[in-house]
Order: sequence, then structure tokens, then C-alpha cells
Amino acid sequence: MALLQAKYVHTNLIARDWKKLSQFYREVFGCTPVPPERHYKGNDLERGTGVPGSELHGEHLRLPGYGDNGPTLEIYSYSLFEQGMFPAVNRPGFGHIAFSVADVADARRVVIEAGGKAVGEVVSLQTAAGDTVTWCYVRDTEGNIIELQSWAKKE
Repeated sequence: MALLQAKYVHTNLIARDWKKLSQFYREVFGCTPVPPERHYKGNDLERGTGVPGSELHGEHLRLPGYGDNGPTLEIYSYSLFEQGMFPAVNRPGFGHIAFSVADVADARRVVIEAGGKAVGEVVSLQTAAGDTVTWCYVRDTEGNIIELQSWAKKE
């Protein structure tokens, strides 16, 4: 089998309120909108998504740290929602997105003040290479899991 020539482009989050969730990621992590807003409906959307009668609204946010050509976080809301299970750190499938921060405890506080929630505690672990990672999980305003992490190289 041939190896695909691939490049990572975006991660998608489906939101109950895409504008509110987008605002959270802009205010807390410094993500920036990549215009234009997206508003889709019609036969091609229905055929592509397999969701008859649905509309899709949202935007892409440029993730911090990679410049104007870096990957994006795509935040959309459908006009029709499927009921689903609340995200869990140990549920098979998509688990979390991660952001590197200078101070994990401070970043955790900021997320919570912005309407997010704590999942666990801030902990530090030594990796197999001898480096130390300090990290924790938090939830955004819609319950999606975010890892906050900071690294210290082995001396």
C-alpha cells in the first residue's frame, strides 16, 4: 500500500453554540478567526455529511504558535443534533486537544474562570526520556476535553 502524502489541516468540534465556544477559544488560548464564517446548507452538504435537512454554521480558528499557515480548530453547529455521550478522557475515539502553556495551574484557573471545568488535578510526571511534563485536563464550555501541558527538559 502506498503512503499518502498528507498534511494535517484542522480538528473539528461540533458545538451547541458555535459562537460561544469560538469566543472561549479566542479569549482563553488566543486563537484567531480565519474569515469568512461558514454557512452551508443544501443537497451537497446533506450528501457529504449524511445528515438530511441539516444546515451547518461556524468558523475556523487559527491555533496559536504556528503563524498564518498553521492548522485550525473548526467550530461548527448543526441545525440538527444527534444525542451523544459526554466526552470522557478514557472513552475510545477522539480524546482531547492539547495546548502548551507556561504555567499549567494558572492556565487551569483561567479556563475555569472563562466557564470551563476541571477534570482532574495538576500533576507532574517524569517521562521515559527523563523530562518532566506538568499537565492537567480541563473542559471547555461545552464539555470537550483540553490538556494543558508544560515541559521541563532533563538537566
